[in-house]
Amino acid sequence: MTTTAPHLSTLPRLNALTLGVLAMLAGLSCASAQTAVPLDGANGANAALVTAANSVVIAGQRSSLRNAIAAQEKADNIVSVISSDDIGGLPDKNAAEALARLPGVSVQRDQGEGRYVSVRGLGPDLNAVTINGALVPSPEAGRRAVALDVLPAGLIRSLEVSKTLTPDQDANSLGGTVEVKTLSAFDLPGKLLSGSIGASRDQNIGKTSPNASMLFADRFMDGKLGVAGGISFEKREFGSDNVETGGAWEGNNPGKLSGVELRDYLPTRERRAAAINLDYHGDEHSKYFLRSFISDFSDDEVRDRLTISNVAGGSVAEGATATARGERRLRQRKYTQTISSVVAGTEQKWDRWKLEVSGGISRATDDAPESINDARFRGSSNFAGVGFTGTDIPRLTGPESLYDASKYKLNSIALKQGDATDKERHLRFDLGRKYDLGEGTGKFKFGAKTSRREKDNNTEAWSYSSSQIGGASTALTSYITGEQLDFKLGRIGNAINPGAIRQLVAGLNRANARVLVDSTVDDYGLHEDIDAAYLQHSYDLDNWHLLAGVRAEHTRFKAAGTSVNEEEESFTPVQRQRSYTDWLPTLQARYDLDGKTSVRGAWTHSVVRANFDQLKPGISQSSDTEATIGNPDLAPLKSTNLDLGIERVLGDDGAVSAYVFHKDIKNFTYTTNLAGSGAWAGYTSAITYANGDQASVKGLELSYNQPLRMLPAPFNNLVFGANGSLTRSKANVARYDQAVGAMRARSIHLPGQSNRVMNLMLGYEQGPLSTRIAVNYKSPYLLEMGDDILDAGQDRIVDSQKQVDFSLSYQLTRQMQLNLEAANLNNEKYYTYLGSKAYNAQYEQYGRTYKLSLKVSLF
Repeated sequence: MTTTAPHLSTLPRLNALTLGVLAMLAGLSCASAQTAVPLDGANGANAALVTAANSVVIAGQRSSLRNAIAAQEKADNIVSVISSDDIGGLPDKNAAEALARLPGVSVQRDQGEGRYVSVRGLGPDLNAVTINGALVPSPEAGRRAVALDVLPAGLIRSLEVSKTLTPDQDANSLGGTVEVKTLSAFDLPGKLLSGSIGASRDQNIGKTSPNASMLFADRFMDGKLGVAGGISFEKREFGSDNVETGGAWEGNNPGKLSGVELRDYLPTRERRAAAINLDYHGDEHSKYFLRSFISDFSDDEVRDRLTISNVAGGSVAEGATATARGERRLRQRKYTQTISSVVAGTEQKWDRWKLEVSGGISRATDDAPESINDARFRGSSNFAGVGFTGTDIPRLTGPESLYDASKYKLNSIALKQGDATDKERHLRFDLGRKYDLGEGTGKFKFGAKTSRREKDNNTEAWSYSSSQIGGASTALTSYITGEQLDFKLGRIGNAINPGAIRQLVAGLNRANARVLVDSTVDDYGLHEDIDAAYLQHSYDLDNWHLLAGVRAEHTRFKAAGTSVNEEEESFTPVQRQRSYTDWLPTLQARYDLDGKTSVRGAWTHSVVRANFDQLKPGISQSSDTEATIGNPDLAPLKSTNLDLGIERVLGDDGAVSAYVFHKDIKNFTYTTNLAGSGAWAGYTSAITYANGDQASVKGLELSYNQPLRMLPAPFNNLVFGANGSLTRSKANVARYDQAVGAMRARSIHLPGQSNRVMNLMLGYEQGPLSTRIAVNYKSPYLLEMGDDILDAGQDRIVDSQKQVDFSLSYQLTRQMQLNLEAANLNNEKYYTYLGSKAYNAQYEQYGRTYKLSLKVSLF
């Protein structure tokens, strides 16, 4: 039986149940609730609660809606905003999961936690992230995408997604630019000092983990100097259970399986972050600021697995048995990703002129000390009677000896370490002037920016066979613990002890074990220098707001890598460089139909450079007929974008909107095989990266948020929100087909693009009680293509996902608030398949997570 995500038809029943629970809670809280005090303006948006006489009012959800609507309404471009109240109102552990609540934004999860965001169907590498105006480089070696799980939600003031770009913004995103803003003392009406402490409970392994944070803000020197900052710490011990075949099926109806892995993951993740912001407002004409942020994310993971391969006859049908190889394998690795940013600048005004000057340094690192990449113990002989039941979640069957550690001996141990660094420095100025023109007002603005980016990667690898470990024991029984692995999708056996493996290799000779190719092929250094200048002009006349301009970006690119011949073990340095200029015009307009309704349109252009692992120069030649080729000559992706939409404000803190968009993308980048063509005519495999002719994305975004004051009590305290997007994408990929002696192509959806994304939220606020339940849904999407990009049956598809989260807060006193959060209440799974949905590529389950915390506000 195929397991799929719960259907959305269950949502009405869920919401009806939620309404009943919320109504009951409201009735219980009425005795202690007092008269509500409305919050207006900036004070309302920034204060989590207001006290008046003896009353206590929670206003987070409504005030955050009001704050977000105000920011979206006044923007020159099309943006979606989440304020800090809204981020803190859901069990969002990091920025990625918070962003998934916005229309047109979906999240890619890693072991149950949101990590990367996709905007309007475009993958994470095609979006940009800034912190306080500074580009956030990527800690991962070969990517541009920023893993937003390194940014804890607690320290973020607001998240803003720019879906159309103005000329004064960097043009480096096709989907959207995510702007992360941290707290300023001038965001608040007074001083702030608050802290929280709590614990989370992982249902899958039954472990409890701590978390804590502190925020402060105050003004000094007669209110001219503002100081704000915070620290945050979270530890999470959890587990996940995984069964994956990698699509190792032969045929279907029924399918035969040629291999399967049972994987038990035990990660420990820690997030540590700090921010400090200084603002000096000498007067209304002169401001200075310094913004700093550092976030440190570590993942310490043990992966224990049982692998079945080399099945007699090639494969085995469901319910049948065969002789097969069994291996017990261990990986234990820890990596730490650190992102830091410092930005300083000033804002000066005189007459109608405004000058802004800023400079910043951002740095991202990925430090992976020596890890056990693969400790492999192989069965002394193949095991008879091995089989499986089920195709979506294959359940392994076999003899008792398959789980007996005494039947396995050491085959090999592979070690690996690596470090990657991505640094960006920039300096910019913007000068603008307002003036009257006829019956309207205009603003002319121009500026320039220079940025320097350096990406470096270094990897070292070692490998030992069983014959290289001297007189040490090779029996698996010498390296296991006394505990059976708690694996809920079958049985693996006793846990392998990472400490025992490390003790074994500690005294071995490293020089003779170094793998020259693996220690060289991924080493590279890339430099990307961009100089930009722009002109833009905005004009307001009656109900019209118009903005037009152009941005020019000149890029100089340098790359250094190595060509590797594995057979000859020869290495040749390779260097490449080139430069190019992009001209990017913009035209955006807003027309206010009335005081509450506006229509927006935009024609914009953007550009994104290819990923670093695609641009690195050099060739890795594993044999005379097999090679992997980097392509530093890849052209950047360019997009022409059209947007049209309508927005209407509902009351003081509600809004409804609808947008359509279309993107024409040139130079779409993909993986292809050049074997049989040109210089690679004699090769069976020549994997490289190429630019496609064209791709396109089009879609519809809908959003509705409103407090339901029009309902009878107690339902008039409900807050409802819903948004969704319908998106379609198309791109052409091609490779040389040796059978026909020509290039062949096919059409695909862009990787990471779901046709349907939807969010539903129902909240309730009454007196000291505030609670909310939310559902996030996305339809299936293409994760990656297979070895043969022309074969759609090899495409790896991620099945639809729906996650239900719940949060509740109760104001115990004016200073103390109790918070309860529950994530993944429906115990959603991660499932991927190749070709047919019935046949597993990967199935993983995580369980629910509960978090209880106490927040204390002294000011």
